[in-house]
Amino acid sequence: MALFRIRPTAIDRRVAQQIAARAQPVPEEIEKTLTWGADEHLLLGCAAAAWIAATALRSPLRPAAGHLLIVAAATAAVPHVLKTTFDQVRPDRKTVKGHLHGIPISGDSMDAFPSGHAVHMGALASAATVLPLRYRIPIWSVALGLSATRIAILAHWLSDVGAGFAIGIVLERIVRRFTGYPNKALRDAIATGRAT
Repeated sequence: MALFRIRPTAIDRRVAQQIAARAQPVPEEIEKTLTWGADEHLLLGCAAAAWIAATALRSPLRPAAGHLLIVAAATAAVPHVLKTTFDQVRPDRKTVKGHLHGIPISGDSMDAFPSGHAVHMGALASAATVLPLRYRIPIWSVALGLSATRIAILAHWLSDVGAGFAIGIVLERIVRRFTGYPNKALRDAIATGRAT
């Protein structure tokens, strides 16, 4: 039993009702597949692979890869801690009609707050702020889109995703204080076009 119970807002309930009423099996299956793009296991694996490759190649981008690995680990751990503190029923547990039209059943029923996937995506979007605009905008778009899939499959309320995204941004900015991201090598690589 968690210390605090969070109730969905009126807007959360309205958005979830609209999604449940309009759900269709094929789009829901697509969204269910897309949401894996923000999964902690995938992101940790990619961050670890990037760090290993940067280290093996003695890349000047190794500190940036290390930063992303630490951020991925932090954004994997923090939502689990928060879910032990806060209870909130997932929106998919509030619909029968939605399940009949393709809404899947997500993880533990009381683990809605916060969206861990959105925490990861908020941190990714925050880390991308140092990149040139032509890369920043697509990264932000993907981060927001993958976060939105959590709402579309009713795994989380709208407010869970918003809060998770904000938590991810804050976490990434805190980690920067310890890793020195972006370091001079990354800034130089961006300035000369070698990081793009």
